Amino acid sequence: MNNFFFNLIDGPDPKFFLIAGPCVIENYDTTFLVASHLKKITRRLDIPFIFKASFDKANRTSIHSFRGPGFDEGLRILNTIKKELGVRVISDIHLPDQAEKAANVLDVIQIPAFLCRQTDLILAACHTDKPVNIKKGQFLSPLECRNILNKAKESGNPNICITERGSCFGYNNLVVDFRAIPIIKALGAPIVFDATHSVQLPGGAMDSSAGERQFVPTLSKAAIAAGADGLFVETHPDPEKALCDGPNSLPLNAMEVLLSTLVSVKKAVG
Repeated sequence: MNNFFFNLIDGPDPKFFLIAGPCVIENYDTTFLVASHLKKITRRLDIPFIFKASFDKANRTSIHSFRGPGFDEGLRILNTIKKELGVRVISDIHLPDQAEKAANVLDVIQIPAFLCRQTDLILAACHTDKPVNIKKGQFLSPLECRNILNKAKESGNPNICITERGSCFGYNNLVVDFRAIPIIKALGAPIVFDATHSVQLPGGAMDSSAGERQFVPTLSKAAIAAGADGLFVETHPDPEKALCDGPNSLPLNAMEVLLSTLVSVKKAVG
């Protein structure tokens, strides 16, 4: 399987990979704490792990929302954690001219859902030759991911992944159609399920997004059973105090139970 993401889970035993971390880099200490805890869990459970944290949350409900430390400082923190813990790191870019510099630190580049149709951004990320995770927009059907993948293929980069994160239902709600997993897999791309953004209620708190984190385990189990190659989870030591997306983030101390269950689900479905 000539794809970075497929290669993560290639082997005799059924596996899925994990992309996880806090929504945003709040500070070095919290980011390191989450990364180190997740590394211990995933090593114990033999789950391939990519640490995720955003240096800038450019798409916020309110102009007053916390966005993160910014491009340079965020990359510095991610690079330090990458070296100290020996973990792979992923973060979002928002502009084509960020791609090359971000690729000096990131092991995987991520394209945010609202920017998944931005041709120049996708091509710039792909031209770095780094693996690229493209989050399917809430406004796209699964089959429309074919157009995203065709753009990426024009770059000659084979290491592309699509993340399903729910679809707009209106009135601050998202719904998940699990048919998306086999549909996107049939396009030849690895498919990740974003368990925490899928329970987000966009703009549900009027000046910020709300969320229903109690449904994360249910949706995660359904996604792995449906054949997802990877799982995306945002987690925080104290979600109620998180500076971004706390209502849909999973408590860090709940991650091991969830992942252990999902390992069993994956083995059961093969």
